[in-house]
Amino acid sequence: MKSILMLIAAASLLAVTPPAQAEEKPMSQPKSQTQRATLGGGCFWCTEAIFQMLPGVKSVVSGYAGGKTESPTYKEVCSGATGHAEVIQVEFDPAVVSYEEILDTFWEAHDPTTLNRQGADEGTQYRSIILYENEAQKVAAEKSKAAVQKNLIKPIVTEIVPLTKFYAAEGYHQDYFRNNERQPYCQVVIRPKVEKFEKKLKSQKP
Repeated sequence: MKSILMLIAAASLLAVTPPAQAEEKPMSQPKSQTQRATLGGGCFWCTEAIFQMLPGVKSVVSGYAGGKTESPTYKEVCSGATGHAEVIQVEFDPAVVSYEEILDTFWEAHDPTTLNRQGADEGTQYRSIILYENEAQKVAAEKSKAAVQKNLIKPIVTEIVPLTKFYAAEGYHQDYFRNNERQPYCQVVIRPKVEKFEKKLKSQKP
């Protein structure tokens, strides 16, 4: 008798409890995810300052890549013994700025025809380099390089290699120009580049 009553109670519960509904998905398109670009064009203080101004860029981290030493320090990278280049890792919104446009700014931000040198900064750590994360970035980088080369007399020496590991630089290197605008290197080397890029951005506004 007891078991029959339990079965009747269970059946009654099922009759009044609605079945679980499938989760409703929003009809609007999901927000675009950010992508990354890892680039080296001389001192990362300079390239960081330039890319921080580019619309669509979410963050810029200065660091080291392209070498063989694990977790290198700035002093070790400057010695040239680690094989790393000073690079920046740019996180950007592809809905605002494309990877190809990131590359356009990269070519403008430095001289890709000087081997292991940018201005007075000399050494393999200052080499021009693009580190791609997938085949699409590799193809885009090679295509962009070929297009830029058509307008240059000297050959481009920029390396295009896969990214294996990226190491963020020490904290004092991050946001260097913003935090050290009065420093002589910032005044003499970085500020002219920043002002030139600012003028270009203003000229592009409608």
